[in-house]
Amino acid sequence: MCGIVGYIGYEQAGPFLLDGLEKLEYRGYDSAGVCLNDGNALVVKKSKGKLKVLKDLTEDGRTLKGTVGIGHTRWATHGEPSDVNAHPHLSESGRFAVVHNGIIENYQQLKDYLTSKGIEFRSMTDTEVIAQLIEYYYKGDLIDTVIKVLEKLDGSYALGVISQENPDEIVAVRKESPLIIGLGEKENFIASDVTAILSKTRKIYRLENNEIAILNRDSVKIINTDKDEVKKEIETVNWDINAAEKGGYEHFMFKEIMEQPKAVSDTISPRIKNGRVVLDEIKLTKEQLQNFTKINILACGSAYHVGVVAKYIFEKMLRIPVEVDLASEFRYRDPIINDKVLTVVISQSGETADTKEAMKEAQRRGSHVISIVNVVGSAIAVESNDVIYTWAGPEIAVATTKAYSTQLAVIYLMALYFGDMLGTIVEDEYKALVAELEHLPERIEEILGHKEKVQYLASKYFNTKDVFFIGRNIDYALSLEGSLKLKEISYIHSEAYAAGELKHGTISLIEQGTPVIALATHEELIGKIISNIEEVKTRGAQVMCIACDNHPEIEKIGQTVFIPKSCDMLLPSLAVIPLQLFAYYVASLKGCDIDKPRNLAKSVTVE
Repeated sequence: MCGIVGYIGYEQAGPFLLDGLEKLEYRGYDSAGVCLNDGNALVVKKSKGKLKVLKDLTEDGRTLKGTVGIGHTRWATHGEPSDVNAHPHLSESGRFAVVHNGIIENYQQLKDYLTSKGIEFRSMTDTEVIAQLIEYYYKGDLIDTVIKVLEKLDGSYALGVISQENPDEIVAVRKESPLIIGLGEKENFIASDVTAILSKTRKIYRLENNEIAILNRDSVKIINTDKDEVKKEIETVNWDINAAEKGGYEHFMFKEIMEQPKAVSDTISPRIKNGRVVLDEIKLTKEQLQNFTKINILACGSAYHVGVVAKYIFEKMLRIPVEVDLASEFRYRDPIINDKVLTVVISQSGETADTKEAMKEAQRRGSHVISIVNVVGSAIAVESNDVIYTWAGPEIAVATTKAYSTQLAVIYLMALYFGDMLGTIVEDEYKALVAELEHLPERIEEILGHKEKVQYLASKYFNTKDVFFIGRNIDYALSLEGSLKLKEISYIHSEAYAAGELKHGTISLIEQGTPVIALATHEELIGKIISNIEEVKTRGAQVMCIACDNHPEIEKIGQTVFIPKSCDMLLPSLAVIPLQLFAYYVASLKGCDIDKPRNLAKSVTVE
């Protein structure tokens, strides 16, 4: 959510800042801006709307003069999207400029105090308070001033600060919102995400909470709020830069859908050795695992839907009760959780604010936390007791696809690993499941090879206003994700229902022509879901089915996309592919902004 980029070096900063902001567009934004020190003053250019507006305004940054600057893409929280509310924000005199990701919770009290001192505010944002506070407290030492200001702030923030007083310096601060430092040759960088700076460097520092970075052209110094120097290990980013580019595809989302066979293979293959699942990342012993009486899963959005699938898998294979919580609600219900509960936290970015805070609450109550994340060194990864990385590579589209699939793959690995440890899976079943898991990437590849069938069905449904998804058991868990994918990128209203609940009220919504997408992959309940399909058909529904290819009879009751038959545990990874493709093709036919859907952000780093 929001994006920060900063540059200090010997080249003109403007073109790089705009290029970096373009790489951060996927995070979601409604306005953009930059501020450069041109040698005489801090010059700000910012605008509401797409980055192209700002690029046109500055001729792709060429009209901006200066070798030190900061830039920002804003996703509105305080104050409507507008030119005035866009970042960067200047102090009243124009001597200090700030970009900020996060939320200042006590900004109104601070604003009231500064207003009482005669300071006039231009914007409705919480961020402007920071710039005004820096000027108000400045007594000649910028670092001392920033530390004093930090003492006044409640909330989360990643900050980039430049000033006329220190024209050859950028100050960066992190608290609960991600920020990295890029290290170059006679140039250095700040950014919310490595994608913004990969064109310049692969060497980075990851700032931790309450660390302050002081960037000059030839050096970077990191201190804490006591001004003690912090020694950091340089991390080398090993992503292929092409992974953050479209590579000839029209949209990142489609590229990432097509990357799923490789992404799932990258997640699974290194962790299967000689026919056994090996999770060297996990420190839990057999004795500790046997001591748990419950597993609690915490996540938001699509990661939550992975958790719902995991509930079915874990309970069946481990025989341990599982509770799945929306992380945004977990802290507020006084949860019953202690050292007898294993907590599994799922987050693509590892920075999701609600999930991070829910994890801390679980840890405060004594729970052991295993996190499933993609971003190495992210806050959740660092703060959890154990972490399993998905190794999905960068995911740029806001609507997740390969992150969801790789998170599911980790769930399978955990189920097999823990089931083997607990003895809840017999050896023959274990070997069969591991063999099936090893074939999962090629089965996903096979489904992608028949994507034209899904494209054809999307052409029949893209003008609809409502779509309903139904399924039973693990199919119901997957239908939640199918519904979310469709609504978030096509803006079509969709809902997912447990098919057995139709007769308890939902079926009243079905009328002539209503599209219903039925998932019919769960072998034990195939007869029951067929009955549910017949129920909606008799009330006029247009039915599209997703079924395993060993049940060709389903094609008689609805237009059907077939997937290869596999064990029940792995079917969500196969059935989700047509659902992702369907959402993508529907949104494409409607002309939607698929990679950057309205009002959404990739990484939700505020509550």
